[in-house]
Amino acid sequence: MDLAFSSIAEIAAAIAARKISAIEALDAHLTRIDRHNEALNAVIILDREVARERARQADAAQARGDVPGSLHGVPFTLKDTHETAGMRTTAGFPPFADYVANQDSPVVARLKAAGGILIGKTNVATMLGDWQSDNPLFGRTGNPWDLSRTAGGSSGGAAAAVASGMTPFEVGTDMQDSIRLPAAFCGVYGLKPTEHRVSLAGAFPDPGGIARSVRLMSCVGPLARDIEDLALIHRIIAGPDRADTDLPPVPVGPTPELELKSLRIAFAGSFPGFPVAAEIGAAVESLAARLASAGAIVEEAKLPKLDLHDDLAEGGKLIGMMFEAAQPEPPERPTPVSRWFAALARRDRSILAWERFFETCDALLCPVAMATAFPHCKPGSPLAVNGKDESYWMLPAHGAVFNYSGHPALAFPCGHDGSGLPIGLQLVGRHWSETRLLGIARAIAPFTGGFRQPPGY
Repeated sequence: MDLAFSSIAEIAAAIAARKISAIEALDAHLTRIDRHNEALNAVIILDREVARERARQADAAQARGDVPGSLHGVPFTLKDTHETAGMRTTAGFPPFADYVANQDSPVVARLKAAGGILIGKTNVATMLGDWQSDNPLFGRTGNPWDLSRTAGGSSGGAAAAVASGMTPFEVGTDMQDSIRLPAAFCGVYGLKPTEHRVSLAGAFPDPGGIARSVRLMSCVGPLARDIEDLALIHRIIAGPDRADTDLPPVPVGPTPELELKSLRIAFAGSFPGFPVAAEIGAAVESLAARLASAGAIVEEAKLPKLDLHDDLAEGGKLIGMMFEAAQPEPPERPTPVSRWFAALARRDRSILAWERFFETCDALLCPVAMATAFPHCKPGSPLAVNGKDESYWMLPAHGAVFNYSGHPALAFPCGHDGSGLPIGLQLVGRHWSETRLLGIARAIAPFTGGFRQPPGY
């Protein structure tokens, strides 16, 4: 049993059957971290002794016959943004370098309650503000497929750790493609749920106790190496709690078994005016053709009549207003409340247009980003796409559209480009359709190639 690349269910089942101990599962992943992390720089905070003590407790509970949770004894890491009691949460920001929260965020508490053993934190962009995971505290994270290239951001350390076998799963945050883009760059799966599906309470360090302002567009979701693990973690972390009052009591059901022939898939190799590498667009069209040949109902998407460039700009304005509200001291000329409500009304029109679009199909198949993993560079540098320099800021455009609209989107690996780098695509669905998206991803998995271990790992 290769513990480093076993699924969550396999590790938990082996512990439950006493084929291995929680200590052995922990040590196997710590060994991977010791072997590969110096080069990757994905895991940046470790608490070996606390993790080992929790593993001992898990083994003692198993010996007593206590009924284990679904993650009993399973080690894991977390993106360095979730508040964790007794462990630093820095968001790669020097003023937060020594911040330790008084309690776990609801997401962390649920993972621990299910029996998971937190071993450390993974690297991020400074204040989660870039698509490369690099910051003054911990430096930059490399991509396990090519260390000279980025693992993406802001959940780059998370994606690199999952892809390299240093952790079975991760939980990232996604305001501008920040789960899906790193998942695509590193060749793993990532789920951005519907907005307000998973608690945002404690999803960002808050040393000053400032009123939470990030209440729109940002989502918390899992990264993993297969669909079943993605679904398991989503079921654990999703749903209302007593900390984030924005969460509605929408039930999270089981992942459905879907027949490919019953599915209606719309596809778009790109969106109007959005650059995309030719190999990524070709991957969308090739997968669409294979699904059609296998019996699915596949049609080229008739996208909503929206100005998607304007949607991205409006999303940026909303983010700016939320960050303005988070400042300890208000600006001399604060944004009028009327402008906030006008921005929400503008956003509502896009949300409703996409909801109407999804009345005609089960999912939209499209790119995650305009390129595969690119060489480390200064943020804002032009990126070469199809032999032409394109704006760095358009990199996550295909994903960020659905942060603006709040729709769930699932990134999955689908082959490799001519340089051997993973190509990631995404499935997008109507609001609250995460479990159906997971079922669709499961149904199409035989045609995508799935996760592959990076060479040397």
